[in-house]
Amino acid sequence: MDASEFRKRGKEMVDIIADYYESLDQQPPKSAVSPGYLYKRIPHEAPDEPESFEAIRDDIESKIMPGMTHWQSGNFFGWYPSNFSFPGMLGDMYSSMFNIIGFNWICSPAATELETIVMDWLAKLIGLDARYLSINEDGSEGTGGGVIQGSASEAQITVMIAARERMKVHLLSRGTSAEEAEQMQSKFVAYVSDQTHSAAQKGARIIGCKTHILSSDSAFRLTEKTLNAAVTEDRAAGLIPFFVCGTFGTTNTAAIDDLPGIAKVAAAENMWFHVDAAYAGSALTCPEF
Repeated sequence: MDASEFRKRGKEMVDIIADYYESLDQQPPKSAVSPGYLYKRIPHEAPDEPESFEAIRDDIESKIMPGMTHWQSGNFFGWYPSNFSFPGMLGDMYSSMFNIIGFNWICSPAATELETIVMDWLAKLIGLDARYLSINEDGSEGTGGGVIQGSASEAQITVMIAARERMKVHLLSRGTSAEEAEQMQSKFVAYVSDQTHSAAQKGARIIGCKTHILSSDSAFRLTEKTLNAAVTEDRAAGLIPFFVCGTFGTTNTAAIDDLPGIAKVAAAENMWFHVDAAYAGSALTCPEF
C-alpha cells in the first residue's frame, strides 16, 4: 500500500467507522456466536501473499463482526462504560503516524514532555495537591509526577514493585543487611479487600509477596478498623506489612473504601497506600465531587 492508496482507503475507513457508530444502537450488543466459531471461518496458516483491502474489509464484515461484543453501544451495560470519541480516534491516527517508542526523553522529547504536562493536568482536574505535580507553577521541578501505564493492572504491579523496594530501603536504614532484606521479602504482606480488583493479588504473586484478603463491611468497603486489626495480627505473626490498596469505585458495586481511615493506618504502619480509581476516579473531574 503506497501513499496514494492509503489516502483512498483511509477515507473509506472514516466512512465505515462513521456508519458503524450511526447504526450501533440498532445492533444487538452481545455476540451470538459459539466458542471456536472463528477457527472454522479463517485459514489455519498465515497467508503467503498479501490480500486486497476489499478482501480484508469483506472478512471483517463477514467473519469478525459477528463475533464482536459492541462495548460502545448505548445498550451495553456490562463491565466498564464506553470510552469512545471521534476526536480520540483522530488522536490515535496522529499517534500511529509518529509511531515512537518513548522510553526516555531523547527518543522523542515532545512525547515525554507532553506526557508530563498532561499528567499534571489530570492531577489538577481530580483535585490532587501540589505534591503530586511534576512541574511547579513557577516552572521549577516538582516533587510528584505521573507516568501513563498500559492498563490499570500494569499500574498496580508497577506500584507494588515500588512499594516492595521502598520497604527494603526502609529495612536497610534500620541496620538490616542487603542480603537479609532480600530474604525478608517473603514476609512482606499486601492488604486488599474481597472487593479489590484481582490485579492486586496477581501483582503480589508476581513480585513474590504475600496477600491478605480482608472482608469488606455491609457497604462493601474496606474500613480502617478491619485493616488495623489485620496489620496487628500479621505483625504478631512475624510478617511485614508493606502495601495496602484502597479502591475508589469497586468493579462489583462502585463502592468507595474508607480512604481517610486506610491512609491513617498506612501512615502509622509505614505502608505504601495505593488508590485504585480506575472505575470512578474520573468523577472527581466534576467540581461537585
